[in-house]
Formats: sequence, structure tokens, C-alpha cells
Amino acid sequence: MPVVRDLRVLLRLRDFRNLLAVRLLSQAADGVYQVALATYVVFSPEKQTSPTAIASAMAVLLLPYSAIGPFAGVLLDRWRRRQVFLFGNLLRAFLACVTGVLIVAHVPDWLFYASALSVTAVNRFVLAGLSAALPHVVDSGRLVTANALFPTAGTLAATAGGGLAFLVRVLDSGSDALVVLLGAALYLCSALVSLRLAVGLLGPDHPPGRTHPSVGEGIALTARGMAEGLRHLASRREAAQALTAMTAMRFCYGALFVMLLMLCRYAWSDNESDGLALLGVAIGVSGAGFFTAAVVTPWLVGRLGALGWIALCSASAAVLVPALGLFFAPGPMLAAAFVLGLATQGAKISTDTVVQSRVDDEYRGRVFSVYDVLFNIAFVSAAAVASLMLPADGRSAPLILCVAVLYAATAVLLRRQIRRFT
Repeated sequence: MPVVRDLRVLLRLRDFRNLLAVRLLSQAADGVYQVALATYVVFSPEKQTSPTAIASAMAVLLLPYSAIGPFAGVLLDRWRRRQVFLFGNLLRAFLACVTGVLIVAHVPDWLFYASALSVTAVNRFVLAGLSAALPHVVDSGRLVTANALFPTAGTLAATAGGGLAFLVRVLDSGSDALVVLLGAALYLCSALVSLRLAVGLLGPDHPPGRTHPSVGEGIALTARGMAEGLRHLASRREAAQALTAMTAMRFCYGALFVMLLMLCRYAWSDNESDGLALLGVAIGVSGAGFFTAAVVTPWLVGRLGALGWIALCSASAAVLVPALGLFFAPGPMLAAAFVLGLATQGAKISTDTVVQSRVDDEYRGRVFSVYDVLFNIAFVSAAAVASLMLPADGRSAPLILCVAVLYAATAVLLRRQIRRFT
């Protein structure tokens, strides 16, 4: 198969393998750390979780560092990306250790959230930098295949890290701090692996004669730089359309994720451990959907085009989510988790490829930071909407139907755009 052949070629490229290793370790650590936070906030026996509490936690963790996104983009277009991976992961390892200490000390929630926020803030620089750096280690002819492997492998690593964290947490209900320290160790490993990449290999590329501005100058230029990045994105119609569609699909995913948390916590289990185990299974099934997307997306993008495949992913979710989710039973909901994993990751691979291939490298860091900000705002907004619609046990047919309508509208609008410009 062409995809398998291209994957073999990619994995023979030393720099690609090293960058992939940085991503795998970094996102495995993310998975461990995020599960540790989720279980501490949602599944601790002493906490009575509600949809509103989940939405509040997401807002605290995601919205403030969305403001960092523009700064991350401007600075990523000035800093050596290899150095971002090295020092960013070292800093996250230290800050994760601080979070573990705070969990053991049973500090007030605001202090815990502040520590968690500091880790996720640095995460913006690392993830945006990984996406922006990929074209420097892969030729343009294999960029779609690289995007099928690169972010999907990272997502699977995050899923595997989350699964490991779930296992540790189920075996020892009081081990939240230990799980956080495991994440810190993985961040440290990611930092060490980044040393195998040359300092200047990953860009950013600057035209001859341009000097590298200082950090202070970069921050001072944030407003103008983001305006330039947005104008550049607006002039790249296909990239803008893909980002818009992906934002809508991310909103849908966020609303259904909050529903799944509540179903696992209250509707499908009698205690926190059983609910946590069910959530772990659901995340694993969704991870299988991610893997399937990595296999089929290059082939389908070659036949449908990137926007055509995103439209098909959204249309499939519009049909299958209500067909499976309205049972509110674990079996059909797990099937829906697979569908969402396939649809969401398939759309994301396509969106990443469109942005990387249509956006100039000079602006790529800024555009990917906008991408991250849109992701976070969509997810938090979805959690807020879900908190208003979900009952205590998580069963809400209106929420599922609203999500299905939004998926369908996204697919229809994309198809119209494709017809208009073909």
C-alpha cells in the first residue's frame, strides 16, 4: 500500500524519528497529567461533581492560557523551535512536580488550579511548535502521510499515557500525586530526546538580512503580528475554512465529552473506581478511532480532497452520534466514542495538512497558535453549554440532537464551499 510505503520512508528519516519521539514522550506526559487532574477534580470520593463544576474547571484551566496563544505564535516565529522543546519540557517537568506536592498538601482549589494552569500554559508553546516544525523534517510530497502519523501518534501516546494513569489510579485511589510525578518524568525524557535534534534544524526560517528580535520586542509586536497572521490566514481560503469546520467539530466533541464524564460518574457506576474504569475504556476505544483515522485519512484525502474528507467526517458524526448515543447505554456509547475518535482525528489530520501546506512558514507559528486558541475556546464553550443542558446523571437527548445538527450544518456548509470553488 502507498501509505505503508510512505510510512516506512518517513521512519527511515532520522530527524523525523527524533521529532516524533519528542512528540510521543511529551504527549504521553500530557495524557498522564490530564488524567491526574481529571480524576482529582471529577472522581475524588470527597468531591460531588456537577456539569457546572466540570465546566468551571475547564474554564480555569483552558481560557486563561488561551490568551497566551497569540504570544506563543509570535514568539515561536522568533525562537528556535528545538530550544522551545528542550526548555519547555524541562519547565513542565518542574511545574508538574510542584502540582504533585500541592495535591499531597491538600491546598485550596485556586492554588491547585494555578499550578495546573502553569503546566498547560507552557504546553501551548510545545504543541504549536511541534506542528510548525514538521515541514522542516518531511518533504511536501509526504506531508499528508506525515500528518496522519505525527499528530495521531501523539494522540495515541496521550491516550496510552492516560491509560497508564487510569491504571495507577484504579489500583491505588490515593495516588493522584504519584501519577502527576510520572507525568513529570515523561516531560523530562522528552526534553532529553530533543537534544538529538540540531538547534537550527526546525526553524523558523527568516529572510536574509532579518535580525532576530528579543523576547521583549516579540511581545511588543504581538498585536501587529497576530493581525498579520490573521490577514494571511484570511487570504488562504482553504485553510480558513478547514479551521472553521474543525472549531465547530471541537465544540461538538467538548459537549459530548462532558456528557460522557457525567454518565461514567453517576449513570453507569455505583462508585468512583468503576466510573473511572469505564471512562478509561471509552478513551481507549476513542483512541482506536484515532488510529483508524491515521490509516484511512491519506487515502481518502487523495480521493476526496482535504475539505471533502472533513465534510464526510462531520456528516458521519451527524448521523451516527444520535443513532448510538440516544440509547444512553455503555455499549452504544462506546461505539459512538469510536466514531467520534475517527471523525475528529480524521478532520484534524486534514486541517493540519491544509494549514501547513497553505500557510507560509513565516506565519505558521502564529496561525497554529490561533488554531490552539480556537480549540480551547470551543471546548470551554461546549462545556458551558453542556452544563446548562445536562441533568445530574448526564442523560440529555436535546444535547445530543443539538450536537448532531451542528455536525450536519458543518458538513453542508463545507460541501457548498467545495462546489463553489471547483
